[in-house]
Amino acid sequence: MITAAGLPARSITSSPYFTSLITVFLLVILLAVGGAAYPGFLSLQVMFNLLIDNAFLLVIAIGMSFVILSGGIDLSVGSVLALTTMICAYMLQTWHWNPLVVIAIALAIGTLFGAAMGALIHYFKLQPFIVTLAGMFLARGLCYLISINSITIEDPFFVALSQTQLPIGDCFISPGAVIALVTLAAAIYVAHCTPFGRAIYAVGGNEQSALMMGLRVARTKVLIYAFSGFCAALAGILFSFYMLSGYGLHAQGTELDAIAAVVIGGTLLSGGYGYVAGALTGVLVLGSIQTLIAFDGTLSSWWTKIVIGGLLFIFCVVQRLMSLRTNKK
Repeated sequence: MITAAGLPARSITSSPYFTSLITVFLLVILLAVGGAAYPGFLSLQVMFNLLIDNAFLLVIAIGMSFVILSGGIDLSVGSVLALTTMICAYMLQTWHWNPLVVIAIALAIGTLFGAAMGALIHYFKLQPFIVTLAGMFLARGLCYLISINSITIEDPFFVALSQTQLPIGDCFISPGAVIALVTLAAAIYVAHCTPFGRAIYAVGGNEQSALMMGLRVARTKVLIYAFSGFCAALAGILFSFYMLSGYGLHAQGTELDAIAAVVIGGTLLSGGYGYVAGALTGVLVLGSIQTLIAFDGTLSSWWTKIVIGGLLFIFCVVQRLMSLRTNKK
């Protein structure tokens, strides 16, 4: 069968961008349904709000994309986000440190935390699931060593960034959303235009083959998890701007939302296949579902989880069918 574009249907369904195209198509359908059902749904400010409300999730999904592309998983990112909010809140409110110094320290801690997990995974040949699960418990527990209560952030710098609205015509966007988009652009460049990015795909495709090719697998895996930790810490800072508080219960389950966004965005859980840009479309799909439910007003917020779960099942089946077709070739 030949498509309208003149390409065989089988070549399209087995191409690297097929699942990404499905995600874009799904996003268009969700927006079209919302626009038809609810006046104002397609307004430019509502679209910007999708980015504003999900900026921290986008940043975490970017780091998760690198990890999943390498064939790994990182369950610690939600806890690292919460730990970052606690570190920032405590240093700002108790020690009254300069906010820029606090941000630098928080990013460094997140990066080192991720690098340590990457080193354990590679040098001790441990499963990423177990190592990052331990990291999840450790980071969440450290939150309660700092404080068992929520700490309000009253630092003028954080408050100003929280309230800043960058005008775009008659609408606005937040600094956090801009930071998330800049992070995405940088990650896309690194993944697709640098030797490090090519090494990520090589390791995810076949680690033994990557070793035989002479790639520095150890360095690559440690840097991947370090980058994921950095993204989790950066997401924690953005979440601190958004919530103006640090709390050990922040972002519970966010690691699963990030994995869902990456998979829905078209990245294979087995690694070596996908696009970092898919993290954006995955996050926008999740955000659109939440916004549709909010506009409806009669459905429980738990319907978001139900719909996302159904989508994950579908995308996992599609990915499996694609991998089986590729193996037959």
